[in-house]
Amino acid sequence: MKHLLILYIMMFGLFSNAQNPEAYKLYNNKGKEIKFSKMTDDIAEADVVLFGELHNNSMNHWLELQVAKALFDKKKLIQLGAEMFEADDQLAIDEYFQGLFKENNFEKEVKLWNNYKTDYKPLLDFAKTNKLDFIATNIPRRYASMVPKDGFEGLETLSDAAKKYIAPLPVQFDTLVPNYKEMLEMDMGHAMNKVNFAKAQAIKDATMAYFITENLKPGHTFIHYNGEFHSKLYGAISWYLRIYKPEVKIVTISTQEADNTDFKDEYKAQGDFIFVIPSDMTKTY
Repeated sequence: MKHLLILYIMMFGLFSNAQNPEAYKLYNNKGKEIKFSKMTDDIAEADVVLFGELHNNSMNHWLELQVAKALFDKKKLIQLGAEMFEADDQLAIDEYFQGLFKENNFEKEVKLWNNYKTDYKPLLDFAKTNKLDFIATNIPRRYASMVPKDGFEGLETLSDAAKKYIAPLPVQFDTLVPNYKEMLEMDMGHAMNKVNFAKAQAIKDATMAYFITENLKPGHTFIHYNGEFHSKLYGAISWYLRIYKPEVKIVTISTQEADNTDFKDEYKAQGDFIFVIPSDMTKTY
């Protein structure tokens, strides 16, 4: 009878889990599961929040919007910015927010990602509705594409007008920064210049960090949305933020996909807070 009872409890547990799937779990970097409200209380004290996303994860994008809403409710003084918008599109964003032209004209003018309408438009709409800054932080892709071939030196050939859209030259680079060290250890064959390949990533990180610090307002929390690689391991954007503004208080949010939402030791180094989302979550592309 005792064995039957144990079997019943185990079966009930499995049935309950199947009937109540978890969309995500949230942990701190010590592996403790925490409430969403606890995280937002903590990040409200930061100058910059780097939200590392998985570009095609629908739950991830919903959580990005919820973080913005929660911080706005707590302190009002927030700014948004994103890797997905290039610095030379800032004027168009500002003019659109001012109501100088309609949405369809805006979408024709700006270099939008293919998943803009499902994943990033809600963030832009939230900022526009609440009269918040939305900063386009990324280097224009036409300039970033120069670096794999010519290194940072290729950017020196740009006009002064063009250089306004990238981090100030010369750009520091350290092969020991975790993100770039990882890239340099990849097997990319003989055709690729590994150092320039890593620098192509670094010029994006440096430019994003530069435009965050250039636009950061006192007392505000700047939430920046970027791919997970650009903010994991406290390198990349974080490393450049500390160069441009050493006193800045940075908090990083990491997103991980896994077959289950249990915490893994490997997540500890990824960020201050970690969203773990089931790997079968709906993808936006």
